[in-house]
Amino acid sequence: MTDRRPASPVGLHRVLEPVGALPQAATRLDVDPRIWPDEVRIRVELLNLDAASFRQLSDAHDGDGDAVRAAVAAIIADRGKMQNPVTGSGGMLVGVVDEVGPESPLGLDRGDRVATLVSLSLTPLAVTDGLARWDGRSEQVPAAGHAILFGRSIAARIPDDLPGELSMAVMDVCGAPALTRRVVEQYATAGRRPTVAVIGGAGKSGSMSLAAARHAGAARTVGVVPVEAEESLLSGVGLADLVARADARDPVALAAAVTGALGGPADVTIVCVDVPGCEHGAILATAGGGTVIFFSMATSFSAAALGAEGLAADVTMIIGNGYVPGHAAYAMDLLRSDASLRGLFEQRLAKHGEPPAAD
Repeated sequence: MTDRRPASPVGLHRVLEPVGALPQAATRLDVDPRIWPDEVRIRVELLNLDAASFRQLSDAHDGDGDAVRAAVAAIIADRGKMQNPVTGSGGMLVGVVDEVGPESPLGLDRGDRVATLVSLSLTPLAVTDGLARWDGRSEQVPAAGHAILFGRSIAARIPDDLPGELSMAVMDVCGAPALTRRVVEQYATAGRRPTVAVIGGAGKSGSMSLAAARHAGAARTVGVVPVEAEESLLSGVGLADLVARADARDPVALAAAVTGALGGPADVTIVCVDVPGCEHGAILATAGGGTVIFFSMATSFSAAALGAEGLAADVTMIIGNGYVPGHAAYAMDLLRSDASLRGLFEQRLAKHGEPPAAD
């Protein structure tokens, strides 16, 4: 591509506005299907909107699927990527590798069916079907078009032994269980088995975090959910030692639910809900010297930091950035080995079209 500027492994060459921004912060990306030597072009099959973004769009349009579909198509057309302008988040996609540049370091081959493990908020994306096969009522979006991966992007081949929708649902949140395992194992290395509370325990990232905490050696786990249906679902599969019900936006009620279930505050609290306003309750629910992990894109990190200060809470707060080395393989192995986790995912997928659980 001698007529274009040199490729950047982080995608700077695809940024149209403002020039110099990284792709995630950019307002518009170049979706030219011609690839640079270190890029990969994907033929898109399915988009998966992140839970916070889908909920915001659905709420903004009063659940009108046609309006949600039109809004998503407009965002992609305007920005050259799927990045919700309110939440700033995107999701991920599944597709087939169409072309691989000779200098691509990703190890992919033409014809591979893959899930991207980088956000749609930074992935050049064009759709050609107007999302006509999507009813606008679920996170999973059938789509036709193409996407571009950079030299420093991440993608994983879809395993042959698991259904595609199940694999995508897991890969969408595979950073959560890997980081949960790391944190719990750090406690264990220090000679202490922690108690773990997962806020939004019946959702995708929440249920995987519960499974990871159990496998990593947590002393006890509690999954916190907001409604009876999710309480029944999580209790029925036996994924958590304890299940408690509370509105995560009510700090006092959330802290009471966690401490009541565990007999005291949690050593590790993991926030996996897709609604704003859950920061202070998570901090109150966590023991002094403990750890709070925020996986939700609805989190206000200023509210978390200032809230901890205002509560005089000595807690370590971690932003779950979605990437831990080996996270995709670990998540898939966890799904294969944990019947409770797989059962919950399969039940959720069977209810296609139902609004997603807190996630």
